[in-house]
Amino acid sequence: MIAGIRIGPGVRLTKMILAALSLCLGIVLGSGALSATASPAPTPTPTSDFTNTLTIGGVLRDGDNVVEGAEVTVEGASGFSEVATSDDTGRWSVIVPEKAEYTVTIDPETLPDGVELRDPDRDTATVSSSEWQTNSITRSFPLGADTRQTTGFFEQFLQRLAAGLNFGLLIALAAIGITLIFGTTGLNNFAHGEMVTFGAIIAWITAVLLGVNIFVAMLIALVLGGVFGYVQDWLLWKPLRRKGVKLVQAMIVSIGLAIALRYTYLFFIDGSTKTMNVGLSDAIVLGPVRITTGSIVSMVISIVALLAVGLFLTRTRVGKATRAVSDNPSLAAASGIDVDRIIRIVWVLAGALAALAGVMLGLYRQVSWDMGFQVLLLMFAAVTLGGLGSAYGALVGSIVVGLFVELSTLIIPADLKYAAALVVLIVVLLVRPQGILGRKERIG
Repeated sequence: MIAGIRIGPGVRLTKMILAALSLCLGIVLGSGALSATASPAPTPTPTSDFTNTLTIGGVLRDGDNVVEGAEVTVEGASGFSEVATSDDTGRWSVIVPEKAEYTVTIDPETLPDGVELRDPDRDTATVSSSEWQTNSITRSFPLGADTRQTTGFFEQFLQRLAAGLNFGLLIALAAIGITLIFGTTGLNNFAHGEMVTFGAIIAWITAVLLGVNIFVAMLIALVLGGVFGYVQDWLLWKPLRRKGVKLVQAMIVSIGLAIALRYTYLFFIDGSTKTMNVGLSDAIVLGPVRITTGSIVSMVISIVALLAVGLFLTRTRVGKATRAVSDNPSLAAASGIDVDRIIRIVWVLAGALAALAGVMLGLYRQVSWDMGFQVLLLMFAAVTLGGLGSAYGALVGSIVVGLFVELSTLIIPADLKYAAALVVLIVVLLVRPQGILGRKERIG
């Protein structure tokens, strides 16, 4: 109430709105005045450091000796040209203005006496604009005489022949297990490659991670591989046989088991390649052939193991019973042979041989989660090539596959060597469908 006059709510609301407008106007005017009177903050001048300096450089060496005093010229498209001289460490470097294309040229006349370009025609190198992923690019100029040695075809042939024989023996160790399982059960076990990987992983864990002697690790892998084969038959294959599961369904089960095991290995040891650093990597030169001690050990153990399997199949009662079951399971059962017991022994033997092959393959190459899968088709190719169900055929087929895989690299790219082995398999089966040592059988 002002001077006895009552002010209504509408008047009070109007006054509040006017007051708010006056406040906003004052803020706007005040900020405008402030911006008009305040001077802008100075922008700091960037300094030159490793984050924005672009360089092209390198090191000049003649063998183990650094080359000092040589001149290298860097030229750009915009007229840029700078000369750098190598210092007492052989290093030279030129700062360039932008990420662009440059030509780098070494002056042969400035090289010290007795030092020259390995290839006189390669005194110039280029730097493209797309190479500037970092702020520093290096260029090298090979100096001194070319010490690289060239190998003749005959020397390469002998080297590949030795590698093929070694690889074939490794394949044979695992392929015999496949053919024994097929001969006694009729099953093509596609999880056999994972049994090979199992042995390699066990050997890597015991020999590399735990520091156990490699030969002790082989024995551990051999025993655990046999146990792995026993467990597989006990938990999976024997129940399936008793339920009368057909071979096609059993083969599909083996494919599923292979995938499950493979990715279980990946989960536990990851996808990186494991190196078998067990002291068997020293090179031995036998004439034109250069081979590691690991490869020699692998070949000797493979030959001994294969001879032992041959004696087992031909000289022991269990071996003869295994051959009888492989020839005719029904007749063998009627003769009093415990077929289930023989099949269980075959699974143990196949698992042990596959594990030993995995150890040898780990020494020959490296250990990885899918190494068995990589050679699975080669194992089946060896078995089919030699004759399904024949242990000796698997040995012969493995040697043929191993030799052809390695010798084919003399003619075709190494990436195609496995495919070439499968082509040979197709050609041989077109000529002799039963395989090299297989028997002709009546169908229908």
